[in-house]
Parts: sequence; structure tokens; C-alpha cells
Amino acid sequence: MFWRRRETLHEKLLREGGLEGGQDAEPPAPLVPEPKHPGPPHFGVPRAFEQAADTGLQRFREWDATATTEATGLEGDEVSFVALPDGSLLVDEEVGDESLAPLADAIEEQLRLPYRARGVRRHGDVWAVAASKIEVVDLEPDVAGDEIELVVRAGERTLTVDGARSFGGAPRLERLAERRSPDYVVHASRLDGSLWEVRIAPL
Repeated sequence: MFWRRRETLHEKLLREGGLEGGQDAEPPAPLVPEPKHPGPPHFGVPRAFEQAADTGLQRFREWDATATTEATGLEGDEVSFVALPDGSLLVDEEVGDESLAPLADAIEEQLRLPYRARGVRRHGDVWAVAASKIEVVDLEPDVAGDEIELVVRAGERTLTVDGARSFGGAPRLERLAERRSPDYVVHASRLDGSLWEVRIAPL
């Protein structure tokens, strides 16, 4: 994993407007309050593919934003990254010395942080990029493993860590899920350190 802190699009607009660090600046309203392509409910399995969009990406129905933009100097033909709540980009692989900011900026014109994105080179420096909203939780103090699944149904609790049954606890995840439903399934994937991507589905 590679961390790359960058100036977010919102920060850039504030700086260029002379409002950087201003106390009176209001946060932008969400531009995409609901998924554009919600698709059928699912948990843990990909939704059906849609037909290829104008961006050139064969996109899953869960993409909340798609765009086409220019990004010079990026290596390879595909890139996946996660934009964290503070604007840092978490990249699975190196893509050269150039920044992924053009891809992230194109998405953030439609979608607020945090999100998971995938970019595909169309031709030359032109990239198609798509992203879906995610929930990021800091599970501090840290918990073991890299993949956690917690199922609570009718008072019975089953915790699986990295595919193996665990009799430990995940109180932070339980409290988070209990606010939404008494019966639920939670899947958490470690992003980096104590930061986890979390999906909660009521049962």
C-alpha cells in the first residue's frame, strides 16, 4: 500500500478563492446523495454488470460516479485506489511518480470522500475512472486480522476473522451496526493500520 496526501478539490477551490483555512467557509453539499446506479440489494457479491458506458469502463451497478479525464505520466493501463476522509490516496500499486490527483479530482466533482475508485486508460493520457462510496472506520485500539465478518441474528453472534471462527470481540463494529439494526451482518476489510472499510447490511 502507498499513501499519497494530496490537496483535495475542495481545498484547491478554497485556496484559489482566498478562503483557505477560513472559519466562515461552509462545507459543500453532497452532489450525489443517492447512487446513480443502485442495482439490486447485495452483500459480499458483485452486482450484475451493466453495458459498457461512454467512459469505456465496463461498470458495476454500484459505481456512484464515472468520469473521463486526462492524467499525464501515469504508468500502466489500470489503477485502483481508495480516497480516505482526509483526502489521502491509498494506492495498491505504484503508477510512476505522477499524482493520481486528476483522477480523484474528476470523481470529487460528483462524489464526496471517502470512496473506492478504479481507473482504466482509454488512449494516450485519457483515462476513464469510476468510484463507489465507502464507509471508513478507525478501529482503534486495533483488532487482529485483515478481514472480519460479524453476524448477529436473534441474539446469536458469530465472528469470523480471516476465514476462521473467532471467540474474541469487535465491540466498535457491534456498536456501529446496532445503531442501524438489531440483526445484521458486518464485513470489514483492513485498509491500512487501524483504518477499515466497513459494510453493514441489516438482516
